Amino acid sequence: MTGPDAPAALRATGLGFRYRKRGGRALRDCEFTVPNGRITALVGRNGAGKSTLLHLAGGLLRADSGELRVLDTAPGTAEARARVALLTQDKPLYPRFTVADTLLMGEKLNSSWDRAVAERTVREGDIPLHVRVGELSPGQRTRVALALALGKRPELLLLDEPMADLDPVARGEIMASLMAEAAERGTNIVLSSHVLPEIEQTCDWVLLLRDGRIELSEDAEALRESHAVLTGHTDQADALAGRHTVVRRRAAGRQMTALVRQHGPLRGDWHVERPRLEDILIGYLEAGAPGRLAPAERTEAAA
Repeated sequence: MTGPDAPAALRATGLGFRYRKRGGRALRDCEFTVPNGRITALVGRNGAGKSTLLHLAGGLLRADSGELRVLDTAPGTAEARARVALLTQDKPLYPRFTVADTLLMGEKLNSSWDRAVAERTVREGDIPLHVRVGELSPGQRTRVALALALGKRPELLLLDEPMADLDPVARGEIMASLMAEAAERGTNIVLSSHVLPEIEQTCDWVLLLRDGRIELSEDAEALRESHAVLTGHTDQADALAGRHTVVRRRAAGRQMTALVRQHGPLRGDWHVERPRLEDILIGYLEAGAPGRLAPAERTEAAA
């Protein structure tokens, strides 16, 4: 259930935000709903507005226009702060605190603190509790910051590129912990990441930003089922026009390959494959407006 009255982890209506000093609009006219109980992939190219959106949801920024609701409440309020945890890219921690001091601070600041979860997150990274945070590696600091976020036992966990400085093994362990958290407690997770194979394995909802606007907000499996990769003769291109959304297409000689969103049955002699979620996301991120050829693709088509 994803209608206007359904419970939502995030809901935006006409959301906009502008950075005054940069002179540009980071988000504009964003409309989307992320249902409760989802692990959501927040996807977009650099500068698309992902961090801005997470900072708005976490209450660190205020919208210029429209509205954003988190768990059906306003971001930054006392109620929202108690129910939402945000882990930003810079992972602010006190470098002179020991790891034990840091976890104790989390316990003092959060009434719902779960010491066992926080300590387990640290222990799984072989991080001694007596070491100062400033002496830890970037990956170890990430684990400590994540321990603070998970120890809070949030209903909504916002993660802004949290694992960019972790090795593949550590990434896998952390992702397994997040999956377990979502399964056991129904925690809503919004994860900004550029690692698309990781998203494919863990996320069941997709929120895709392009140039400050929401391009997709959909169930991941529904996206896979509604898209197809078609290969066939370029003479059949007209059969797609007006009937299906051509997300991206390439032509080499007389053969064309197209990623399309189907709207009804296909006409023509096509070789049809179902794409991976990764292929769909790359298609939307690389393409111009759906249905148009990107500049590089026009060159190929003319070759």
